[in-house]
Amino acid sequence: MTLEQLRIFVAVAERLNMTRAAEALHLTQSAVSAAVAALETRHATRLFDRVGRGLALSEAGRAFLPEARAVLVRAAEAEALLDDLAGLRRGSLRIAASQTVASYWLPSRIARFTAAHPGVAVAFEAMNTAQVAAAVLAGEAELGFVEGRVVEPALAQRRVGGDRLGLYVGIDDPLAGRALAPADLPRLAWALRERGSGTRDHFERALEGFGIPADTLDVRLELPSNEAVLGAIEAGGLVAAVSALAAGPHYAAGRIGRIDLALPPRDFTLLVHGDRRRSRAGEAFLAELNEAAKLSHR
Repeated sequence: MTLEQLRIFVAVAERLNMTRAAEALHLTQSAVSAAVAALETRHATRLFDRVGRGLALSEAGRAFLPEARAVLVRAAEAEALLDDLAGLRRGSLRIAASQTVASYWLPSRIARFTAAHPGVAVAFEAMNTAQVAAAVLAGEAELGFVEGRVVEPALAQRRVGGDRLGLYVGIDDPLAGRALAPADLPRLAWALRERGSGTRDHFERALEGFGIPADTLDVRLELPSNEAVLGAIEAGGLVAAVSALAAGPHYAAGRIGRIDLALPPRDFTLLVHGDRRRSRAGEAFLAELNEAAKLSHR
């Protein structure tokens, strides 16, 4: 059994599709199929059931998946330790971030870091807040950045930035530019981010602060990204609660309007595992974030 076979198995198990796994790994489909077949043959165990033209994890595959992931995490940690011995001349850093942070706040900071440390490879993945927390817990990401609430004792948390949500509608919607009271919100039709996203969590907590149960809203659409939500409301008839960072370009271009109702600010939060050793690259990235924050407050 090789690490490459484990990486291929995990990629196929997560996608249940040989073609998509091959694309993600930049391998041919035949190489992916051969690696899975070699693993199954070597251990005389079927890891996947072929169901019609699709795949499903077998009972053995389901049991093996967390073990395979754990081995890959340990291998990455061992590689990071060796990289640290070479200082920041080489190394790697794995970052996961929820979508608003990933799209509008973090890219410029990663770009500055990679310019200062060209030998460090940064792997950066966007997901929702719940998935970021899970990735940091599992060791699949060293640093996590979220805009949602995370309740997990094993994760150390620190505020690193923030933004504010706004309520937006199509530019020709009668509500555009109007002031509303919180009591008006249950009478509107909504397009919202999916459950598990920081944006959805923060908006529902704001509703609780207004004394409005979240389940009283008429939610017509649940969508997996800020851009999808903004695209949905441009047609009119729906209201969205979206980060001002995400909505700003659409609003400035005159494609959407804004409702006048203040929502509480929210924090961007760093997540790190309290018991895992941080790499030198991770420490350097956090040090540069701290320095940038000091300069911005002068």
